[in-house]
Amino acid sequence: MPCTLGRMNDWPQAWSDDNRGNRYGRGSASAQPEGARVMRQVRRGPAAPPGQGYGGVPQQPSYVNGQGHGGYDDDGYDSGYNTGQVYGGGGGGGDDRTGMREPRPAPNWRRRIKVTTITLVTVLLVTSVATYFWADSKLNREVDLSKVIERPEAGEGTNYLIVGSDSRAGMSAEEKKKLHTGSAEGKRTDSMMILHTGSGAPTLISLPRDSNVTIPSFKGSDSGKLYPGTGRQVKLNAAYAEDGPELLVRTVEANTGLHIDHYVEIGFAGFANIVDSVGGVEIDIPQDIKDSKSGADFKKGKQTLNGEEALAFVRTRYALAGSDLDRTKNQQKFLSALANQVATPGTILNPFKLYPTMGAGLDSLIVDKDMGLYDLASMFWAMKGVSGGEGKSMNMPISGNSANGNLQWDTAKVKTLVEQLKNDETVTVSGK
Repeated sequence: MPCTLGRMNDWPQAWSDDNRGNRYGRGSASAQPEGARVMRQVRRGPAAPPGQGYGGVPQQPSYVNGQGHGGYDDDGYDSGYNTGQVYGGGGGGGDDRTGMREPRPAPNWRRRIKVTTITLVTVLLVTSVATYFWADSKLNREVDLSKVIERPEAGEGTNYLIVGSDSRAGMSAEEKKKLHTGSAEGKRTDSMMILHTGSGAPTLISLPRDSNVTIPSFKGSDSGKLYPGTGRQVKLNAAYAEDGPELLVRTVEANTGLHIDHYVEIGFAGFANIVDSVGGVEIDIPQDIKDSKSGADFKKGKQTLNGEEALAFVRTRYALAGSDLDRTKNQQKFLSALANQVATPGTILNPFKLYPTMGAGLDSLIVDKDMGLYDLASMFWAMKGVSGGEGKSMNMPISGNSANGNLQWDTAKVKTLVEQLKNDETVTVSGK
């Protein structure tokens, strides 16, 4: 046994109990591990030549302390470990003490916001262009104002002739019954208005369908044949029934002296569809109305009308004391409210409302060949201005009844009104 103990004491000093001290791994009660720099590390030396070492066994590794502990190799394995050369070699950007990678850099939010903004602008631009061409292709440009002869000189601003026709085209028998339209063939003008837009507030002027007018000379819209004027006096809506939109424009221009720039027409079904597409229109009905012919049955006060109810409201005439003149006031009021509803952010910014509304309106409207989407948007915006209190709405000035019972315009007032519109001046003339 003494011999054995002697040989154990001959072991390298690095393995002696005195060297180990009271550190982790000795079996002591201490639970504290050795630090990274004081733990004994392994450094493999060069392989022993054959036949050397203990019985030809390769030379065993030597054991050294970390750098900075006296009496031990400062160039040992610990130096390589601290430079990240233990696992995989190279610095690799890791921490010198732990071997862990550095944290990822913070996101470049400025770049992300820039990319997101560019993407959104691009999507919006593409969508807008696509919507424009889609909407432009749906406009029914059927009216050719170049066929209108002997036209007055154009003035300042823009004049729209807005026509509501009693067209039943495309309506089923059930729809005609539901909307109380009847089944008459062809189509006639149910309402006519002139909307003037310019530098000032817009002006909306109703032309009563029973207005007494003279049919001037005109060129047939289909035949191209010239029909000389004979001084024939008729109701205004008869001009449309005789030769359509072109003769109506020719008759309005000849009897007023006002140049019409654009023509817009909508039928019964289209009007009801537009109202339904925006979810109904709120309006303050001035009196109780019950009319079996139009289907109107309303109590006085504010209420939201759907398409069927709205059509009944604007067509009602027999339940009103002033007949056609009172009806034109209701039509102005409702169309302004409808334009105001269409132009709200709730409709424009909501694609689930905007596209159905545009689809219903564009499918239903008939316009002149020179009408563009910008012109149509300007018209709706001006209609909204009329309802907003800035604009003016009125009937064409009436002096009384003509010899044949039709409504006779006040010639002097009409002349002043037309001059003010031509010069884009504030309208001072009033009508009932």
